[in-house]
Amino acid sequence: MKNCKLKIMFDKRLDFINDMKENIPGAYPDFPLDMSKKESQQVCRDLALKGVEEMFEALQHLKNWKPHRQTEMPEIDKDEFLEEIVDAFNYFFAMLIVTGFNESDLFDAFLVKHNVIKERLKNGY
Repeated sequence: MKNCKLKIMFDKRLDFINDMKENIPGAYPDFPLDMSKKESQQVCRDLALKGVEEMFEALQHLKNWKPHRQTEMPEIDKDEFLEEIVDAFNYFFAMLIVTGFNESDLFDAFLVKHNVIKERLKNGY
């Protein structure tokens, strides 16, 4: 998995987190977090909400979603849209990292869930 793009993304986020910890005290807690503690759950909540906020920023670039809109607005800054999605992923990756998960854990969980939803689709869920 040496050249796996997902691993590269996790490694780069971990490198950034470590830089933040070194340069801005208190920016990130020591990890992995003890998820039974209130402070740890607050860190996760904050990271998740920051990721959701970035997703909302991405959605601001979409102009044709309103069903009542009569005029089309075909212009979209796809680069800005993608940049906001990347920002969101960075917060979600950070949340996984500080809670002790890595790219393999995410990939394995993805496959399990993928199989579950494929079965649901097949069985008329």
